Amino acid sequence: MKKITKSMIGMLVFCTACFAQATKEHHSNSKKIIVAYLTSWTTVLPDPQYVTHVNYAFGHVNEDFNGIRIDNENRLRSLVALKKKHPSLKVLLSVGGWGSGRFSEMAALKANRTKFAEDCLRVIREFKLDGIDIDWEYPTSNMAKISAAAEDTENYTLLMKVIREKIGAKKLLTLATAANAKYIDFKSIAPVVDFVNIMTYDMGNPPGHHAGLYRSKYTSGISVDEAVTAHVAAGMPINKLVLGIPFYGHGKDGIPNFIDYKEVLKLVGFKQEWDEAAQAPFLTNAVGDFVCTYEDPKSIAIKCKYLLDRGMLGAMYWDYSGDTDDGVLRKTVHTGVNK
Repeated sequence: MKKITKSMIGMLVFCTACFAQATKEHHSNSKKIIVAYLTSWTTVLPDPQYVTHVNYAFGHVNEDFNGIRIDNENRLRSLVALKKKHPSLKVLLSVGGWGSGRFSEMAALKANRTKFAEDCLRVIREFKLDGIDIDWEYPTSNMAKISAAAEDTENYTLLMKVIREKIGAKKLLTLATAANAKYIDFKSIAPVVDFVNIMTYDMGNPPGHHAGLYRSKYTSGISVDEAVTAHVAAGMPINKLVLGIPFYGHGKDGIPNFIDYKEVLKLVGFKQEWDEAAQAPFLTNAVGDFVCTYEDPKSIAIKCKYLLDRGMLGAMYWDYSGDTDDGVLRKTVHTGVNK
């Protein structure tokens, strides 16, 4: 009996140690990320205290369909320079964006895909980047007035695989996707990408929310929750999904269609409302019409709790310059994600 007891105690100690190590590894591997898009046409520099990853917008497929052209290269270099004092900061080049074409032609031919992937490696090395973010947002669709083909989805998969092959396993390969989880074969790319930035915004215009967390009477497209669920159903693991948060809104009747949060705060003559079902704010005019959809610290904090509860990898926002000078939104994201 004593031998059995000692053996059991020894096994218990061993198992306890294994559990402690596994728990430690789980927590170290489950550190949440915050991805901030920085654009070529702005000058603000991000505060590395509040972000883990910077996506520089944009690079584009070149006119020969076999390489990358970068907007404002000096701006990109200024972002990479932040890594000297903040070596843990990750800086990626985002290739694409709304209206950025030539993806379909490039991805259609193996030779072009290979040369493009090789140029991704060239860019990473030349600018000392941590990876590439592909923002070919709507393969098979020409709604952004760019070329498209029925084979785009299959070619997208081939493209991502060859980029991974060329840049290696140590560099990041990420992507931005439409909220509805269409256009891309997620099951096929899941093994080769590090994470997916869901564009959970622009899903509606006044009198509807463009980034409501849940469905409500003001939902004209889909909700954020439905978008996340659609991505999981399409084959992307929840722990590779990053929740997109807009630092801007959409307005009508005298309010710009695209308006940064810092400019929303300057609007006068409107009433701030709260949609309890959608967990989202909005503005109404003097006669009660819904005239502006946007996000604020309250709704963003709720979204951060949501992504933690669902086991998502972290948060992403477009774009850093839409925040107030004192960073009320980015601080909210940082606090919320790191709870």
